[in-house]
Amino acid sequence: MTIFKKIINKEVPADIVYEDEFCMAFKDIHPKAPTHVLIIPKKEIPSMAEVAPEDKEILGHLLLKAAEVAEQLGLKEKGYRLVINTRQHGGQEVPHLHIHILGGRPLKWPPG
Repeated sequence: MTIFKKIINKEVPADIVYEDEFCMAFKDIHPKAPTHVLIIPKKEIPSMAEVAPEDKEILGHLLLKAAEVAEQLGLKEKGYRLVINTRQHGGQEVPHLHIHILGGRPLKWPPG
C-alpha cells in the first residue's frame, strides 16, 4: 500500500486542502516551490503509463480540480505549473498517479 493510499484512508495525516469523492489535494511534505500541492485520484492508478480509456473521466476531473485548487491557493493571477511525473526516469517517487501544483514564484524552463 502506498503512502498516498494511506493518506486517502486517513491512516497517515496530511495537510488536506481539497477533497471530494474522486480526488484529494494536500500539501507536499518536501515542497519545491512556495506553494506545492499534490492532487491525487482516490482510484489507485500507478502512473500515466497505466491509465486506461475508462480513466478519462477521472483524469479530466483531476485537471479541473487542479485548476480550482490553484485558484483557491491564490495562484491563478500570476500562474502556476502542473506536473505529472511518470515512472523512474520521469522522476515519479510514489507509484500512485499524482499531479504537482507548483507556484508562488517564477518557475524556470526547462525543469530539471
